[in-house]
Amino acid sequence: MIEHRAPLPAIRAGVTRALVAALLVLAGLVGPIAGHVPAHAAPSGPVTAGAGDDAVVSQLRADLEAYQHTRGAAEHLSGAGLSVNLPDRWSTIDVSAGTTTFGGSVPVRPDSVWRIGSNTKAFTSVLLLQLEAEHRLSIDDPLGRWLPQYPQWRDVTIRRLLNMTSGIATYDDQPAWYADYAANPHTYFSPERLVDYAIGAPATSGYSYSNTNYVLAEMIIEQETGKSYQDQLYHRIIDPLGLRDLYYRPDVYPASVTSREPAGYFFNDQFPLTQLLGRDVSRDTLSWARGAGGIISTTSDMTRWERALYGGRLLPPQQQAELESLISTTTSQPIARTSSTDPRGFGLGVAQLTDEELGTFWFYEGETLGFRTLHAYFPDSGLIIAMGLNSGTADDQIAALMKSVYNTLRADGVIRPRPVPATSA
Repeated sequence: MIEHRAPLPAIRAGVTRALVAALLVLAGLVGPIAGHVPAHAAPSGPVTAGAGDDAVVSQLRADLEAYQHTRGAAEHLSGAGLSVNLPDRWSTIDVSAGTTTFGGSVPVRPDSVWRIGSNTKAFTSVLLLQLEAEHRLSIDDPLGRWLPQYPQWRDVTIRRLLNMTSGIATYDDQPAWYADYAANPHTYFSPERLVDYAIGAPATSGYSYSNTNYVLAEMIIEQETGKSYQDQLYHRIIDPLGLRDLYYRPDVYPASVTSREPAGYFFNDQFPLTQLLGRDVSRDTLSWARGAGGIISTTSDMTRWERALYGGRLLPPQQQAELESLISTTTSQPIARTSSTDPRGFGLGVAQLTDEELGTFWFYEGETLGFRTLHAYFPDSGLIIAMGLNSGTADDQIAALMKSVYNTLRADGVIRPRPVPATSA
């Protein structure tokens, strides 16, 4: 998670630079959209329509292949996956392109799994909000109540952990963490060890992306329930939703999961991990990401999770409102919603963007050392998109791919979104 291109790409909206970078990239979507329906011509009927899946799949695959042709060499990218979820059906439109290795011949499958990075954060937030709904904690509890071993942060609330205003530095931007990870990418990092890297680091101010926040949140979940974070994820979310292709392990994943995972290439020269450049890091430990970014999933199950998340199936109304309560990433002040004048907002593990062409939508881009995954939910049409790419790079153009996919779906009549008027909120 790398804030302002600071640290590791681990979880874009996940390593520190993460979300701010992703927000700024996605803000580039404001450019004109080919085939845009003028606001005065926007249909008043249903905003989704049936389409022949075979034709749509072919066109979406062409989008993925075009991106690989244009960006494959620059991003050291060999494979891509995409799922589209419409509100009127459970099944998804699943597409893949490319090969599992750079220069290889084995094709990426539509049911490939991807490291989803900081998309994991919403799961962590939901677990805490479910505990609040059960009156077992409050997100306005101070950290000192649950983790008194960190007296320097005793007055920081759980809410401030989740909305990135805690002032706590991210562990994955600390020289000692880089050195330890580079020395052995199979090192097991416990939550306590990760937090230790942030102790003594200068405090941040305002909105500042920090993976340490979500490792502390993971520790609070375990402290209150007496169960592991992994146990609570499966018990409360993964199993009830029937997400059979979404997995969490706090360390190295077994071959039963990784057999469907493409290689993931670290190709980001902005971080002091030069010995890993160009290397496949897909089988290295994810213990360094944990509750901040450790989940692996198909893009299809990602969209099913997002449908439940934004559809209110996981939380009572009060906690759903808290999940979606935003602060401006510019001013760090609470806002009712994003707008054309203040377009980027962060909730409790979720993010919102307002764009004059696309309207107001929810999204998150997660980045681990070797993968990028992005989801976007458009409330005006009910469309959910999830996509994965198998490299981590400083020159990330995944927003351009999302734009191509969105334009294809619009041109095919699968979606007919209506622009959301800007507000002054």
